[in-house]
Amino acid sequence: MERRPFDSKRIGVSLMNYKKFYPWKVGVKEAIKIQQDLRRRVILKNTVYSLRLIAGVDVGFFDNRAKAVVCVFSYPELKLIELKTAYKDIDFPYLPGLLSFREGPVILAAFKKIKNIPDVILFDGQGICHPRRIGLASHLGLILDTAAIGCTKNIFFGRFDMPKEKRASFSYIYDKENKEILGVALRTRSKVKPIFISPGFKINLEKSKEIVLKLCKGFRIPEPLRIAHHFTKNAAV
Repeated sequence: MERRPFDSKRIGVSLMNYKKFYPWKVGVKEAIKIQQDLRRRVILKNTVYSLRLIAGVDVGFFDNRAKAVVCVFSYPELKLIELKTAYKDIDFPYLPGLLSFREGPVILAAFKKIKNIPDVILFDGQGICHPRRIGLASHLGLILDTAAIGCTKNIFFGRFDMPKEKRASFSYIYDKENKEILGVALRTRSKVKPIFISPGFKINLEKSKEIVLKLCKGFRIPEPLRIAHHFTKNAAV
């Protein structure tokens, strides 16, 4: 399959020179203010009409260092065509709702190395299913100016009813207060626990659900995230 090099015309800026809105080294109160500002810039209109390359992103932690893995796959073959890693010291605490400030810098360091621009990025984190509507997938999708989907094994925010047990069954995740739809609980295998999907950036919920379901090849977790997670288990790989 032909590899596509970085093309600054495609997204306004090369992924190697991603957009810089705010510094990463901030306190908790400032981080929340940043999220409140950036949420207004999140686009949820679908922009994914042609899907040839898709990336899965995961982060592992070893002592006081973080390791980010970016795996780029051809679609629909799901052949791994590029894998890049990056390491950074951890300088932000683990705080629910502020994951992007802990993982964002090392993820961007890995993206600076890739040579194949994905059409969609899957993050092991939230999209808009977040108290301030800007989880990891929304925050990093905005910075990378690329369609992004949040996909997790556990619910973080909102409420939902358990979907039926058949594969492809789903139920909506609602905000606890105003019943806004934030994502879906999606059954990717029959009689197996659902996963939780929310749009991150430049994609809507229906398209996010459709893509994730197609990426689950016999496993509960979509293949790009499953493979990325495999490579975060070993600090040396």
